[in-house]
Amino acid sequence: MTAPAAAAETEGDLIVRREGAAGIIRLNRPKAINAMTYEMSLGIDAALDRFETDPAVAVVILEGAGERGLCAGGDIRGLYESSKAGGDLGKMFWRQEYVMNARIAKYPKPYIAFMDGLVMGGGVGLSGHARHRVVTEKTKLAMPEVGLGFFPDVGGTWLLTRIPGEIGTFFGLTGQAMNGPDAIFARFADAVVPSTKLPALREALTAVRPRATSAEVDKVIAGFATGESAGPIAAQQASIDRWFAHDRMQDVFASLSRDDSEFAQSTLKMLNEKSPRGMVVTLKLLRLARNAVSLEQCLVREYRAALEVFRSDDFREGVRAAVIDKDRNPRWSPARIEDVTPEMLAPYFREIGADELVF
Repeated sequence: MTAPAAAAETEGDLIVRREGAAGIIRLNRPKAINAMTYEMSLGIDAALDRFETDPAVAVVILEGAGERGLCAGGDIRGLYESSKAGGDLGKMFWRQEYVMNARIAKYPKPYIAFMDGLVMGGGVGLSGHARHRVVTEKTKLAMPEVGLGFFPDVGGTWLLTRIPGEIGTFFGLTGQAMNGPDAIFARFADAVVPSTKLPALREALTAVRPRATSAEVDKVIAGFATGESAGPIAAQQASIDRWFAHDRMQDVFASLSRDDSEFAQSTLKMLNEKSPRGMVVTLKLLRLARNAVSLEQCLVREYRAALEVFRSDDFREGVRAAVIDKDRNPRWSPARIEDVTPEMLAPYFREIGADELVF
């Protein structure tokens, strides 16, 4: 959504200001669909510090500049270049980002995310842990990291395992996008608001009383919401639960292969395009996350795995094929699920000593 003009106190890739009772955090890289850089992450943290202690700020609103989306994820190109050069941007960026994701989940003031348009990867980390998550008819929410030789991070393994049945396993492994009502059903969002009503909702939120409660904010949002609570994916739950109920990727593939329905075969096609190693790592992280007692516990595991991914050929190859050369023809290593060995997996789940993520 394009927000109304006002004098900005901080310009550049991030705009931070107060409008009435609302602290505004606007991601401001519209040409890159607001992909988040390390510096933007630091700026968001600083904004959260400022708004938390400002008595004039009752709520915080996260939004994206332009018409295309809230956030297309992290700055993948920068991470790719650092990985190629043996740099440490991944280590710095993900540490900062994951700690901030946990902070958002516990933020003491109502934090409202406008998830209009594209919301992917790191954008889910900024919005999916919010207390109030607003989607629209334009929302396309996805965690497509397995297609980059990666896995759903930014607390994605926590969010994906809070969903009924195997819907989260399906979304995490296929990278399939959710529409707004899908996101409600999958517990990634709380209310569908027509995009044409977002400016009026935004104005109403800037006018809430000081120290407004979450219940009061919910009431404001409900006044603009459609009430939708389930999208197309809900009708497929029984099939998805059957196909993805397994703990080994080989068994997921076998289950899908035995079903000649159009949906099963299209799902199989999506999986066949993904990184075999990425899928196996993702499935294991998702199964471990089911027994996690906190978001932080999942983020610690994700950070360990992310550092290993950053060193991997599959990550560089996935980004090359999708973002750099754009040939959409990654050469995964190994190329087959059956060739992903326990020895390959072990480093992704190993404790990392002094580099562990600490909250």
